Amino acid sequence: MAVECAEIRRHHRVGIKDIAGIHLPANVKFQSPAYSSLDSEEAVEPYTTEKMSRVPGGYLALTECFEIMTVDFNNLQELKSLATKKPDKIDIPVTKEGILDAIVVWFVLQLDDEHSLSTSPGEETCWEQAVYAVQDLADYRIKPGDHVMMEVSCQDCYLRIQGIHVLGSEHEMDVVKSFTKNKDSLSLGNEAELCSALANLQTSKPDSVEQMCVLESTEIALLNNIPYHEGFKTAMRKVLSSLTPEKLLQAMDMDTQCQSDEINSGSGQKENSVLSAPDPYYVLDVSEGFSILPIIAGTLGQVKPYSSVEKDQHRITLGLISEANHFPKEMLEFWLRHVEDESAMLQRPKSDKLWSIIILDVIEPSGLIQQEIMEKAAISRCLLQSGGKIFPQYVVMLGLLVESQILVEESAVQGTERTLGVNIAPFINQFQVPIRVFLDLSSLPCIPLSKPVELLRLDLMTPYLNTSSREVKVHICKSGQVTAIPFWYHVYLDEEIRLDTSSEASHWKQAAVVLDNPIQVEMGEELVLSVQHHKSNVSITVKQ
Repeated sequence: MAVECAEIRRHHRVGIKDIAGIHLPANVKFQSPAYSSLDSEEAVEPYTTEKMSRVPGGYLALTECFEIMTVDFNNLQELKSLATKKPDKIDIPVTKEGILDAIVVWFVLQLDDEHSLSTSPGEETCWEQAVYAVQDLADYRIKPGDHVMMEVSCQDCYLRIQGIHVLGSEHEMDVVKSFTKNKDSLSLGNEAELCSALANLQTSKPDSVEQMCVLESTEIALLNNIPYHEGFKTAMRKVLSSLTPEKLLQAMDMDTQCQSDEINSGSGQKENSVLSAPDPYYVLDVSEGFSILPIIAGTLGQVKPYSSVEKDQHRITLGLISEANHFPKEMLEFWLRHVEDESAMLQRPKSDKLWSIIILDVIEPSGLIQQEIMEKAAISRCLLQSGGKIFPQYVVMLGLLVESQILVEESAVQGTERTLGVNIAPFINQFQVPIRVFLDLSSLPCIPLSKPVELLRLDLMTPYLNTSSREVKVHICKSGQVTAIPFWYHVYLDEEIRLDTSSEASHWKQAAVVLDNPIQVEMGEELVLSVQHHKSNVSITVKQ
């Protein structure tokens, strides 16, 4: 079925044109990996998966459920033809008005004439659904009377849904809102778009070449995270304004008054000439993946920003964004061109210079702390000029106690009843992971048994404030069984600017420690948690 889903949209489409004052040019197109074409060099699954019954914010079905294809696994000839036959064209009427974000696909497995298994969103099963995100439409809003058109094939053993477009109800001709995997091909009946393209050939600038930039879904969600970029812009401005030449000049003037007898007029003139043309402030962004923070830093004055992006495609895209915002091409530097390898990334910008700001990734998109982050912070502190800052300044880990049967069942095999009496739990549960990652706490079926409490603090600028272990008392607000301890972070860029990794706009997910054995608690009791932090790994246990 075709669906509207804001959560899918923000992970697959960049929905804003300006990010913290940076304009995204029209000739830069962002796409998720699932959008890659059939003839791309890498074999990438043309879909992502979601548990649609738990997707944050829910979804709205815009069409009735429809059949895409039927496969008879007992028919060898039919199985062989799947990989060679031409794509099937499907025409689906729209039943509800909304924004076309994705085609959601599931399977009905017919075991025999009487028994079947369905992986649909309405069934409580272990399966997720396949999500084919819709990208590159001129207009995503559809309404009853419209028709969603698509082509379905299985040519490379992946179920592919391509050539998605919309036939509007108000036109007799096939005027379509088109989306295709192949940018060189035009959808059938796309006369209006063809005319528009021909007209643009006469008016567009010769150098406005379209640049495709493939980003992971978490990177697209990061670009859509407005509070993240606004927060960094404000925090960087505060640091750079505290290092302004005016303040340095005032300090130098006070110093020269005290030592006026030792300074001759010649050296004073030389000093003034240096101060009149100060060196730029060096800003290094070593956060993971695609980031426009270096370009944002470049808007804040006399700054020399360095980006750590690795892919040529991402570097070209950042260059086009810089150009569109009228920055000199030489303003943005790519740090990996200046260092021998990635392991040597943290070093001085020049032999006689230090960084004003270093941006580190402390939290992984999965909800865990980045490996070796405290070691990176220790090196970074040695590379900062006086008054320089590491971002974030510190991170507070928060958690709460919950009762969640879903987390229990998805973390370990429970007894023998569900495995037809076969006792496989002792073997399978040896591979149980202590922490579940990539969770959406906002839609996780659970009962909170306590209020959020601070579990851990990691200070990147003041390491002596950190402790490797601590005990936390948690007050029980509701009686029940504690089965898990979900956790997330407040990322403090400074004492005033805070990013919440559990917020609706966050590109981060949450994680949870699932207890081996549930603990019965009563309202008013206190539970003591032992929190250990060692080499970027956190363990949380309940003290009995």
